[in-house]
Amino acid sequence: MALQKRSVSLHGHRTSVALEAEFWAVIDAAVRAEHRSLASLIAEIDDTRDPDDPLSSAIRVWVLNRAQTRADRQA
Repeated sequence: MALQKRSVSLHGHRTSVALEAEFWAVIDAAVRAEHRSLASLIAEIDDTRDPDDPLSSAIRVWVLNRAQTRADRQA
């Protein structure tokens, strides 16, 4: 699985995030469903992560938590 890089501005600084396409698909769907920008979602994840954790890892955990929450609602 190849990583796909995307660039976003977080608090006025450009950064790039590399994730697998499957993670980007969930993030893109969340952005559309919540009518928000990719940068605002990534900034929210960045603001709530442990500073010792890489941003890409925090995003993957966010995607996993979102999937688990949705699965729990359907159960």
